[in-house]
Amino acid sequence: MELFKENVEKPDGKPEGIIQPEFLKCQECGRETLKELVHGNDSVCVYCGFLFRMPAYKRIETIADEGTFAEIDKTKKSNDPLSFPEYKDKLKKARKNSGLNEAIVCGTCKIGGHKTGLAVMDSYFMMGSMGQIVGEKICNLVDVCLKKKLPLIIFCASGGARMQEGMISLFQMTRTTIAINKMNDAGLLYVSVLTNPTTGGVTASFAMQGDIILAEPKALIGFAGPRVIQQNVNETLPEEFQKTEYLLKKGMIDGVVERKDMKDKLGKILSLHE
Repeated sequence: MELFKENVEKPDGKPEGIIQPEFLKCQECGRETLKELVHGNDSVCVYCGFLFRMPAYKRIETIADEGTFAEIDKTKKSNDPLSFPEYKDKLKKARKNSGLNEAIVCGTCKIGGHKTGLAVMDSYFMMGSMGQIVGEKICNLVDVCLKKKLPLIIFCASGGARMQEGMISLFQMTRTTIAINKMNDAGLLYVSVLTNPTTGGVTASFAMQGDIILAEPKALIGFAGPRVIQQNVNETLPEEFQKTEYLLKKGMIDGVVERKDMKDKLGKILSLHE
């Protein structure tokens, strides 16, 4: 399975085929590490343990039992429904940088031997923004779960609705909410896993509808960002505001799970609800 695609350039004066190494800077300790090394370590900083954004296929590799993931709607992609200026170029760049056709990967798999629907958002594709195709892929996966009577797990990572698709993007909040309600009506389990960041319309729809809501440590979770809220209320917000641990204290999520423990935790949840 191809997990990443590096941008290969031909530096002036250097032999053809030389690959420029790409480094990622840790937001926590400020140290830079080779991109391949970071993602080879489950997208965790090798120095301080900070959680980098994780590519969708890499996360699936760490969560799904080996060889069990069957993807659906892989070829679906946004088609610039509003002819928004420069949107096609941004989509082309996002596809090149992420190796994906869209900001979410959906399919079925087994976790700890238990079959489930699995969707993983990828913030390397336009910050995981939700447009028409993201909403459509989630709804199609729900239909598969309803037909096969499977639970559903969604790893959320998003900057919100995709502005280049206007109201079409905002409609996906209602569309996905209705789809998840069908899971509830059918008595099927839905687990939402919040990663850094999970914001905007995704938070205001399917991300917070889970029967069980888990989150990775120190993830930013909210609708509007803390800076926007602080400007509106004109008050200083707590330092940990909108972070995973703060939401746990306020009862908005059910648990904080380290990345290395996530597969085991999900396997146990699926076992209890099988």
